[in-house]
Amino acid sequence: MERLTTLEITTAILGAFTPVWIGLAVILVLSWIFRGKLGLYGKLFGSPIGMFGLILVLFWILTAIFADQIAPYDALDQVSGMKNKKPGWPVRGLEGEFYWLGGDNLARDVFSRLVLGSRQVMIIAPAATLFAFMVGITLGLPAGFRGGRTDTVLTFLANLVLAFPVILLFFLLVTPEIRNDGTVYQLWGGRTWIASVPNILALVLFLFPIVFFLVLWTSKYSHRKDKLFLSVGLTLLIGGWAYIGLVFNADPLGVFYMDPNLLNIFVSVVFVNAPTVFRIVRGVTIDIKTRDYVAAAQTRGERPWYIMLWEILPNARGPLIVDFCLRIGYTTILLGTLGFFGLGVSPESPDWGMTINEGRKLLSLYPHLALPPALALMSLVLGLNLLADGLREESLKD
Repeated sequence: MERLTTLEITTAILGAFTPVWIGLAVILVLSWIFRGKLGLYGKLFGSPIGMFGLILVLFWILTAIFADQIAPYDALDQVSGMKNKKPGWPVRGLEGEFYWLGGDNLARDVFSRLVLGSRQVMIIAPAATLFAFMVGITLGLPAGFRGGRTDTVLTFLANLVLAFPVILLFFLLVTPEIRNDGTVYQLWGGRTWIASVPNILALVLFLFPIVFFLVLWTSKYSHRKDKLFLSVGLTLLIGGWAYIGLVFNADPLGVFYMDPNLLNIFVSVVFVNAPTVFRIVRGVTIDIKTRDYVAAAQTRGERPWYIMLWEILPNARGPLIVDFCLRIGYTTILLGTLGFFGLGVSPESPDWGMTINEGRKLLSLYPHLALPPALALMSLVLGLNLLADGLREESLKD
């Protein structure tokens, strides 16, 4: 078999992404039809920049969802004779099969690793950013609303974390030596838990989503005991179950589990991003708490947490949504940087940063190894930034 031409490679790759094109078309058509009921998201259709960013982000989200259907090979599959082969090279021993973007230095398919690597990025970055927002909101609202000593103490702690260079802080938290350095405690069922810095941070930070939802339901349903008991009960059941599984790796059903390397990275991202979110929430809260509707809620006798969560927070959604998109982009870059320095989830993972690092060593001879993941990372971050710009543009029109 002969090597594929550039046109044939492009056609084959576009065809492999068929589930993504279909999903993208369905989402955009339905969003256009119901745009009037979708709030800020629906208004995004009035921003060409925002729409271009949205399409890029949706493309990678759908790629992560349909990765198993798109990738022709597993991320770890090695085929004899395909080491560092150029794009479009026929696979030895498999009639009609090609490495569309070539093979890497371990004879793995570059295209498959690119596609499967998107799944890690699209899971870790948004989830870690969401956790960071829960921490930042839970602490930023009372700091801005109450002021005084509460504000002083929380702001000092946030500034203390922000005083460290981000990359240095990541290195301190993610390195294996830090993860394995600590007192070992015996848990139930013969399990052990190491009191290392990342694990202690997980012990504290993973409580915040539970606290956030408990305060949310308590403030909302304080006069509806039936709904309050149901909401609090479900939060404690599901939240406690997830907490025990993620922090102590003690979920008996194995539903909630996180690889130690991934837990390290996840906690580090939350810890680094939470202080910045805290400062944004605090600043917005200080501004909004002087509005008339907040004074009206206080006159009605509403409790402070009700005012913070159901009066102030909804009216701060514009800047927070914009920052959420930007922060996912920053987190994506951080994850890529960690992978580039060999601190990703695992050496064999199709992490984009790690793939770029492996390919850069042979960049002058085989540019196809590093360029695809680099372009993928760039396009995702570009899409998130453009989406944030579009959301900001439309939120200012409200």
